[in-house]
Amino acid sequence: MTNRKWYFVVMVAVAIAISYFDRQTLPVAIASIQQNIPLSNQQFSYLQTAFLLAYAAMYMLGGRLLDALGTRKGFLLIMVWWSLACALHALASGFMLLLFARLLLGGGEGGAFPAATRVVAEWIEPTERSTAMGLINAGTAVGSVLAPPVIGFVLLTSGWRAVFLIAGALGLAWVAWWAVAYRSNTTTLSSNTVDARVLGRNIGWTQVIPMRRVQAIVFAKFMSDSAWYFLLFWLPKYLYDVRGFDIKQVSYYAWIPYAASGIGSFIGGWASSRLIHSGRSIDFSRKLVLGCCALGMPVVMLVSIAPVQVALLLFSIAFFCQQAWSGLIMTLPTDIFPLTIVGTVAGLIGFGGAIGGAIFGLVAGYLLGHGFTYATLFLLVGTFHLIGFLAIFLFAGRIQPLSATDLQEIESAA
Repeated sequence: MTNRKWYFVVMVAVAIAISYFDRQTLPVAIASIQQNIPLSNQQFSYLQTAFLLAYAAMYMLGGRLLDALGTRKGFLLIMVWWSLACALHALASGFMLLLFARLLLGGGEGGAFPAATRVVAEWIEPTERSTAMGLINAGTAVGSVLAPPVIGFVLLTSGWRAVFLIAGALGLAWVAWWAVAYRSNTTTLSSNTVDARVLGRNIGWTQVIPMRRVQAIVFAKFMSDSAWYFLLFWLPKYLYDVRGFDIKQVSYYAWIPYAASGIGSFIGGWASSRLIHSGRSIDFSRKLVLGCCALGMPVVMLVSIAPVQVALLLFSIAFFCQQAWSGLIMTLPTDIFPLTIVGTVAGLIGFGGAIGGAIFGLVAGYLLGHGFTYATLFLLVGTFHLIGFLAIFLFAGRIQPLSATDLQEIESAA
């Protein structure tokens, strides 16, 4: 059982790595794509917004769908969807088809983290969940680290359309692996941590959304992902436009911050689990590490005035802190809710994050198109995690399993 559960965690980490490789295909290949399809900064922001709006919708609906279909079948379906959507980019001959493909890709990938959260809730004990989610979240770094050199190589040898075809094929290969290997855990671990009276309740959106702790976490994710998606999608373009990098230089250097993000994912989850094993409460263990991550994010404000080598170091620190933060945020639903509702809550939290990324992506495109520089944007994103942490600290209450009393308070308030 122990070997199997970590095997499944690794499987999910590979899926997340593929998802981040897929979403990086456009930003890394953008210079080559623009040779065939001219794109302004505003149009580039529209492509990211299309991805994120669809991603947000599917994050919320996909979480609910996964709770209905189950982890195995649900994850298989969404992986097929986004792999075919990624391959569709290769057929684009103009902005509108590229926009459509990006919309479909976002819709498919929106179910990834709700599915990952369900796997963790299904197989991993509460004391190890942040470590497991940290390992899964490190998959974001693996995909992002591989993206610049691998995509750069394909761009130089086969052209940008081949990039999307290869990425889609990788996803379909994972689908075959998942279909053969994954099995659900019929013994739920939630019963060990959640009030038994809650397990028998039919908990829906109407009960979850009014919860102040859920609203605080959703807002925190909204703020932090506004920063994250800007850094994720615009870093290669910043290196092209401001630092004068070419495709080879982006291939050589752009992977460094993403590697740091993978280390942060694992270290953040491990540190929180270590605190729990030492006798600290889940509430203290999660909030302490989240606060430390938030304090590290303002370093990105210095990027514009730093030499390029130092700028890459600052990006690396920010990426480290962001992904340590992200893994913990997506662990919180497993700390609070039973398995029957984990996907739904994770979907709501991810929905908030994706909406934040979509809105700030539009803001970034507008500001850059109207005389502002990247320096202004870095100043803004350096504050977002601090705001998000304050929301959790002040309004989320204690991070602990949901009780029947909590539901009764919500029902009486309604």
